[in-house]
Amino acid sequence: MVDVILGLQWGDEGKGKIVDFFAKDYAVVARFQGGPNAGHTLYVKDKKVVLHQIPSGIFHEGITNLIGNGVVLDPVTLKKECDTVASFGVDLKKNLFIAQRTHLILPTHRALDKAAELSKGNEKIGSTLKGIGPTYMDKTGRNGLRVGDLLDKDFKNSYNKLRSKHQQLLDNYNFEEDITAWENEFFETLEFLKELNIVNGEYFINEKIRSGKKILAEGAQGSMLDIDFGTFPFVTSSNTTSAGVCSGLGIAPQLIKDVIGITKAYCTRVGSGPFPTELENETGEELRKLGNEFGATTGRPRRCGWIDLVALNFACMINGVTKIVMTKADVLDTFKELEVCTEYDVNGNKSREIPFQMERSKPIPVYKNFSGWNSDSSAINSYADLPETMKDYINFINNYLGVNINYISNGPGREQIVEVK
Repeated sequence: MVDVILGLQWGDEGKGKIVDFFAKDYAVVARFQGGPNAGHTLYVKDKKVVLHQIPSGIFHEGITNLIGNGVVLDPVTLKKECDTVASFGVDLKKNLFIAQRTHLILPTHRALDKAAELSKGNEKIGSTLKGIGPTYMDKTGRNGLRVGDLLDKDFKNSYNKLRSKHQQLLDNYNFEEDITAWENEFFETLEFLKELNIVNGEYFINEKIRSGKKILAEGAQGSMLDIDFGTFPFVTSSNTTSAGVCSGLGIAPQLIKDVIGITKAYCTRVGSGPFPTELENETGEELRKLGNEFGATTGRPRRCGWIDLVALNFACMINGVTKIVMTKADVLDTFKELEVCTEYDVNGNKSREIPFQMERSKPIPVYKNFSGWNSDSSAINSYADLPETMKDYINFINNYLGVNINYISNGPGREQIVEVK
């Protein structure tokens, strides 16, 4: 069977640590969507490691890691990641596999991303400029190049054909930046990529399932950034929800068992777009400081606010969430009062539904107040020992969502996870 771990907010929920925590119980960890705009932070031998494309099970001995066909892959970023992972003694030839159908991010995709974002002026969507959007556009436009194409002797001709098309688009943007260095690095790293394990991903993973192996599908970004169900157009370019597992790995829906959703004890967002509970005040700044809320990939300061149960309930619904992990509970340790968004006020009408176009409707959050626990929770390893006010906070969220928080992360370390029993 296949279990899924994915984010329930706007990304940055701490999925990397949680996948790393659960990975020991699985034979395969597989990424099913996204690209190098994702940053999954792990601590290995007390060192901080940020993975962008490699699955978060890579540091566990004996676990197979698959980059699925739903991912868009930047070979340059992958090479840098591989060098970092190999420095810890990990044998990538042994436990990293890449699906043939995985689309490649070309240097001109990065250029197009940058050109398009610059052209938007004040209406920027907050792209990470990694080329993800243009690559997915080529995928749906049936123009893209895939990892399996690297093994074709006509790859360079196919590349030049697509590059020529991209150049016409860049000319329309009046984009004149020289990307020769990007291209040189790209072709150098392709030789490295060809030495890795390139497999027929859907057969590869289904064979693992048939042989009784447990699979953990790892998502990137968060549910509120889903191309269909997120805060469009301020979204990513892939399906970040559990439905994306099937198309992103080539597995059937009935094979999915548990959907483990990750949420912070509060809420953050990177980049532009609606964020109803955002706190543009001292409290928001305090959350940012205590939570070290800066993007793992870009370093950008994250926008911070109180937890949004309207959005969280929506994410649980569309994903079919069966278990919840709450991360960064310790960040709230010093707050005397907490607030929880339970409804939206849209033009004077109270609602528990996500509006079709949140940017236009501009929902105002309706809050319920809670007393903070105002004590250090980071060293606690038993649910019974958690402050009663923290338990009140958790129980209210459980009752609202109809799904239970099963684990609470109270620090960055692997051991800082409290199981709710």
